[in-house]
Amino acid sequence: MTASRRVLLIEDDGDLAGLLDRVLADEGYVVTRAGDGHTGLHLALTRPFDAMIVDRGLPAVEGLDLIARLRVRGVSTPILVLSARNSTEDRVDGLDAGAEDYLAKPFELTELLARLRALLRRHLDHAGQLAVPGGSLDLAGRTVRQTGGGRVELSEREAALLALLAARPGVVFSRRELLDRVFDDAESETVVDTYVHYCRRKLGRGVISTVRGLGYRLGSA
Repeated sequence: MTASRRVLLIEDDGDLAGLLDRVLADEGYVVTRAGDGHTGLHLALTRPFDAMIVDRGLPAVEGLDLIARLRVRGVSTPILVLSARNSTEDRVDGLDAGAEDYLAKPFELTELLARLRALLRRHLDHAGQLAVPGGSLDLAGRTVRQTGGGRVELSEREAALLALLAARPGVVFSRRELLDRVFDDAESETVVDTYVHYCRRKLGRGVISTVRGLGYRLGSA
């Protein structure tokens, strides 16, 4: 089973945010909402997401400023900007700030969903190779190509676990987060520990580190 995609929705219009929350949830996304730029920035820096939808006219921290801050800090999560401002200059500003797409208000919900799907596909294609300690992870082939020239075959879940950690190498993921994202049909968090052990057995203990009391992250501590 494929884990649901997590979307951070940063929108200060409560009615619109509620509507988008329901529509996205109906499509199988797991939605986290923020009503201002400061809260959205904090969430984006401290939690893993597959995509973000960011309103441009946010209180506390303006939308494009928020995106620029995320990119400076190395957050590469794909972002779709929503804005009532739709001149060519406005769209260029949004893309230059680091967004992948820009959608003008008002918009059709079907178009927003299509753009979100396309954005996630492009990001997945771009992330086909991910750096891991001692080599690179080939997501399509579920193999790690080691620096010395060797290849290590991974199971689907081993590859999914390693890919999630490698996509955000500085982030510590709790066992619960990893369970929900990679092992969504399992009930016990011990399955996470089991697959961490499998990855270490194949790739060495330094591939995943344990952060005591918090969870796991890529690489050695």
